[in-house]
Amino acid sequence: MNRDLTSGNPAKVLVTFCLPLFGSIIFQQLYNIADSLVAGKFIGEHALAAVGNSYEITLVFIAFAFGCNIGCSVVVSRFFGAGDYMRVKTAVYTTLIAGGILCAALMLLGFVCCDWLLELIHTPPEIYADSALYLRIYIGGLFFLFYYNIATGIFSALGDSRTPFLFLALSSSANVVLDIIFVKTFGMGVSGVAWATFLCQGISCLLSLAVVFRHLALLNTEKKCAVFSAGILGQICVVAVPSILQQSFVSVGNIVIQSIINSFGASVIAGYSGAVKLNNLMVTSFTTLGNGISNYTAQNIGAGKTERIPLGFSAGLKLVWALCIPIVCLYFFCGKWLLLLFLDSTTGVAVDTGREMLCILSPFYFVVSAKLVADGILRGASLMGQFMAATFTDLLLRVVLAAVFSSFLGTTGIWLAWPVGWTVATALSVGFYRRKYGKAGKKAKAVPD
Repeated sequence: MNRDLTSGNPAKVLVTFCLPLFGSIIFQQLYNIADSLVAGKFIGEHALAAVGNSYEITLVFIAFAFGCNIGCSVVVSRFFGAGDYMRVKTAVYTTLIAGGILCAALMLLGFVCCDWLLELIHTPPEIYADSALYLRIYIGGLFFLFYYNIATGIFSALGDSRTPFLFLALSSSANVVLDIIFVKTFGMGVSGVAWATFLCQGISCLLSLAVVFRHLALLNTEKKCAVFSAGILGQICVVAVPSILQQSFVSVGNIVIQSIINSFGASVIAGYSGAVKLNNLMVTSFTTLGNGISNYTAQNIGAGKTERIPLGFSAGLKLVWALCIPIVCLYFFCGKWLLLLFLDSTTGVAVDTGREMLCILSPFYFVVSAKLVADGILRGASLMGQFMAATFTDLLLRVVLAAVFSSFLGTTGIWLAWPVGWTVATALSVGFYRRKYGKAGKKAKAVPD
């Protein structure tokens, strides 16, 4: 169902629209969490370390898929908000064509450079073979990853957050079941968790694309639209390229951090692999809510209702902070027990590493979530220079400080670098938002139901 985000009370509009997005990303993250859970529980600590080690490299590919998602989503949102359905359809077709070409190039590059990437991050010999196996199967499924992300971007742009939630709920649940069957019943090891993800993502991708075309058919246009537009591709790239660069550099930064962590041995890698999955579950969830705010912002800009943007920021901030409260408490006080989803023992280097990381990072979710709400507005308004400046500041501080602090504080120093980067970057993102829309916020009045 297509939804107009330009009318009604902003708080109610955003809650109704964003909560299914939040549920979707929870199920999306279950793919990776399920892989690590099954690997750690049913194969062993080295298998968990191998999946976690490869995961940081897969984030580079995810960065490109995310860029296609947000670029298409913002541009389509504007056209949809303005009621220009001809260009809505052309933007969708253009993204599908350009995204396919980009994906094919990345798959070729990934297969050629797989071993080099694993060597670059100093993958320990005992987990190298499993890391390479998991990574190659993952790369083989990139088309599914790309087109699923593009499809979810289109759903969000049209105000439909319910459909991707339903697809992900089903496919993620199926992924957990297939992980266990392939590993426990068929004894496929790490390849089993990789193939389970491959199959489930493929099915959800094909179903999502089918529904996208059905949504487009409901948009009445006077004549047949163009299937490709260089001009619209340029508009998409204005948003997509900075987003890809931002996510790619963040991923490269995470790879550098992973290489630092790898120097501490397989047990530390295993503990980090479990904790970073839990951490990424929340940070990615906040990012997805920020994407919803991008759609809200873009639709309202397209409709000429910029006075609604500050109201959206306030509503978004209240939403993410309400979600932070239970998660911070859970991670801070019960992190050790959550790590048992991935590890077999309540004692040892692995669980101590993961618990310490969660205790240091989780209180700062209140900070980074505010940044991601402001980022959502900056992206929706195509203020990509400001968005990138804040994000690169976060990345640079985290990478440099992780290297410096770890030299005399060990792994604790790596975790301490995160809050510093988040805090400085949040100040920048919120500052950029206020500079652009602060005056509008003072004039904005509550919108009636």
